[in-house]
Amino acid sequence: MQYNFSNFKNELRKVEEFLGKEYNQLNIGRASPMVLDGVSVESYGSFVPLKNVASVSIEDPKTLRIAPWDKSQIKNIEKAIAGANLGLSAATDDLGIRVIFPQLTTETRQTLVKVLKEKLEESRITVRREREKLLEDIETKETEGKMTEDERFRAKEELQKIINETNGSLEVIFEKKEKEVMG
Repeated sequence: MQYNFSNFKNELRKVEEFLGKEYNQLNIGRASPMVLDGVSVESYGSFVPLKNVASVSIEDPKTLRIAPWDKSQIKNIEKAIAGANLGLSAATDDLGIRVIFPQLTTETRQTLVKVLKEKLEESRITVRREREKLLEDIETKETEGKMTEDERFRAKEELQKIINETNGSLEVIFEKKEKEVMG
């Protein structure tokens, strides 16, 4: 019996995608609409994602332009950006809101790299948890007689290969973002 790793591989792919999204939401000194993906705005009594109440575009390398569909939402959008604690400054003008990305200092860059490492470690922990679940399943199948000892050994070998590939991919994602941050 060959062990089926397809669900496990899907879970690992989700971990990689999650890490990429987390990294994209970090302010690295260049204007990126993705930084605002996690911002929720209070709109008519409920909290909704910023992209549901305004359009976000890049004005220049250090500035985003937010154009609310309802001009009465400008104060709520400003409040939401300030409350998100992203280290960005927002200024209102006649066209909407300009979000300015400050120049990163060496200290800020080093702090960002620490955050990147923390998020990488969180992803690795998730991978380890998934591996433990799978190992338990393999052991259970062997004790129930659904798998021979050789099959268990091969499944564990294959599992380790998949884990090594995933950790390598996570490391590549981290290194790419670290280069981007350190400029």
